[in-house]
Amino acid sequence: MVTDEQIFKLLTPFADGRVGAIRTKDGQLTVMLDMSGLAPSARNYIAQQAEAALAGLDGIDAVRILQTAQRSAPDLIAVASGKGGVGKSTLSANLAVAMARAGRAVGLVDADIYGPSQPRLLGMEGSKPVAEEKKMLPVIGAGGIPFLSMGQLAKPGQAIAWRGPMAGNALTQLVDAHWGSVRELIVDLPPGTGDIQLSMVQKHKPIGAVIISTPQDLALIDAARAISFFDQAKVPIIGVVENMSGYICPNCGDVSNPFGAGGAEAAAKELNLPFLGRIPLDIAIRHASDDGVPPALGDGPIAKAYADIAAKVADWADQRTANMGG
Repeated sequence: MVTDEQIFKLLTPFADGRVGAIRTKDGQLTVMLDMSGLAPSARNYIAQQAEAALAGLDGIDAVRILQTAQRSAPDLIAVASGKGGVGKSTLSANLAVAMARAGRAVGLVDADIYGPSQPRLLGMEGSKPVAEEKKMLPVIGAGGIPFLSMGQLAKPGQAIAWRGPMAGNALTQLVDAHWGSVRELIVDLPPGTGDIQLSMVQKHKPIGAVIISTPQDLALIDAARAISFFDQAKVPIIGVVENMSGYICPNCGDVSNPFGAGGAEAAAKELNLPFLGRIPLDIAIRHASDDGVPPALGDGPIAKAYADIAAKVADWADQRTANMGG
């Protein structure tokens, strides 16, 4: 009669660590496999391989594979701003890349209905996700980041003019996709506090929000509105990022401050919120972003700035988990 040890050995090449209970009765072998974090195609592949590997064993007339899964959804981390044009999408992409480089299992949702830009920022313009079991499979972008974008749900160049319920349904499709092993999902929200933000906090409540602003007073006023929105929704603010904080001249290297300096940091201090860091106004960021190569993939000072911010966000998420006893 076949032993459990033999069965484990046969399944190890493709199901290592996933084998649970094993039971043999009246010539039927039943094996339980943990398929947590796998897309349907991967689950089916492993089940087929298991059946093939176990077929024909001595004393076994039939093989039955039971699939189990812990269906824990990824934690959502919102990236928000009070107004457009402050670099929210660039921060979202580079935050995801920097966290992934630090070993986090990170994905990205581009929920910006007004200007979905993640396909370009992650070098995957024109990409379209496929669906399995009525759920989308993310596209893999630069840095190995799995992502889905509102822009992938519309024809190229087509304006997305959806009313609240349609936008909310589209957001649900992106969030409730087959994220596999992704544990943290960065959500690039539209600017302001509209329908998408309401759908997000009501249906898919983030564990926290990162607020981005430029240093000038007007942007800070709008950022304060975004902070107030999340406070009312009882979504914790992870911290504030100051973007376009100092312009680095590409010719001489001198730094000037066309938008002022330190405004977001001062506002964070006044509101008793963590200040996560600042990103300079550097033409290299724009060039790299246009080319679909997030600067966080590099090794220079800009990549370090994103890495430092990502480390603070990751530490916050880990502390939250520890406080919840997870």
